[in-house]
Amino acid sequence: MSVLPMMKDNDQIDENAAPATAADKQQAYFSCADIHAYYGESYIVQGVSFDVREGDIVALLGRNGAGKTSTLRAIARVDEPHITKGEIWLDQQPLHSMKAHEAARNGIGLVPEDRRIIQGLTVEENLKLAQIAPPVGWSLERIYELFPRLGERRSQEGTTLSGGEQQMLAISRALARDVKLLLLDEPYEGLAPVIVQEIEKTLEQIKELGMTTIIVEQNAIAALHLADRAIILDMGQVVFDGTAQDVLDDPELRQQYLAI
Repeated sequence: MSVLPMMKDNDQIDENAAPATAADKQQAYFSCADIHAYYGESYIVQGVSFDVREGDIVALLGRNGAGKTSTLRAIARVDEPHITKGEIWLDQQPLHSMKAHEAARNGIGLVPEDRRIIQGLTVEENLKLAQIAPPVGWSLERIYELFPRLGERRSQEGTTLSGGEQQMLAISRALARDVKLLLLDEPYEGLAPVIVQEIEKTLEQIKELGMTTIIVEQNAIAALHLADRAIILDMGQVVFDGTAQDVLDDPELRQQYLAI
């Protein structure tokens, strides 16, 4: 367990800092090193660095506004936030030099908080659309085996599904691609407790399959019970990097950074 020092307001960012060595990058399946990112002039991600081993589930936690979703979006290489410095590596591929569609082709699977189910398309059409361009991941049969309810509703328009079913569909669209790193942004957001339990069971199955995952979730306790490791952000910086159990066992740490 390590609680990391915060950067003070008057600290200066060293633009000439040496990047991580090639050996460092190859030790981890995924790594981000000294990521700085902005929304316009708003400095949101302030030097975030962490590694993820293949097959691990990492809970990326923090209070509202800590920079969790922004960090996840930066990893996925979406247009915003805009990265001004840092490196992102997945399976020895430099994601920091890629656009979002290129990162997706190289194994990034982002499930955004708003799910982005395509209106007017059925469940199956949403899934088939995800598989139009290679590399293709799970077959429809395998997806329906994991989510039987989607199989039952394959001909139903995706946007008319319940919230929990839409979350299943959003996760399934990511799995329909050849995913190396699954990024889940608030998968329990807005769901009834009974549906949260159902999504938890699904994520447990994904964990058993050994899929490398980063989960951002305001329901920190649920995420910690699922995760192997925890990264806590505060004001856009990493303040804790350790095991999920470390956080569960430390009420002072949880109160200070998660208010739980």
